[in-house]
Amino acid sequence: MDWVTGLVPGGKENFNACLIIVDRFSKSMRCLPCHKKDTAMNTALLFWNNIISTCGVSNIIISDRDPKFPFEIWTNLYDMLGTKLEFSTSYHPQTVGSAKRMIQKMEDILRRFCAYGMEYKDH
Repeated sequence: MDWVTGLVPGGKENFNACLIIVDRFSKSMRCLPCHKKDTAMNTALLFWNNIISTCGVSNIIISDRDPKFPFEIWTNLYDMLGTKLEFSTSYHPQTVGSAKRMIQKMEDILRRFCAYGMEYKDH
């Protein structure tokens, strides 16, 4: 999971960020429009409503140590789901390398859409 922030606000909700989630097994990616100032609880609800409700519960979720993922909230969510939370190590690209590359490509695409005034949430 990672955020793309600093996007041009768009849509009736004025989304200005996107939460990108990559499934390492299937190599599928979900881009969820959100707001840069969303709280950890908003992010947990976004994850619940858009990922868990449609894809099911993962056995393991790997996260970097982003401050937007407060340990307490995610730990409680993972405990409820019976999922194991693992953190990637700093400066160790083998852990999340392919996901990071996919996220960087999607960030580039989103920024190009926004540069031309397109509504990224509709694509």
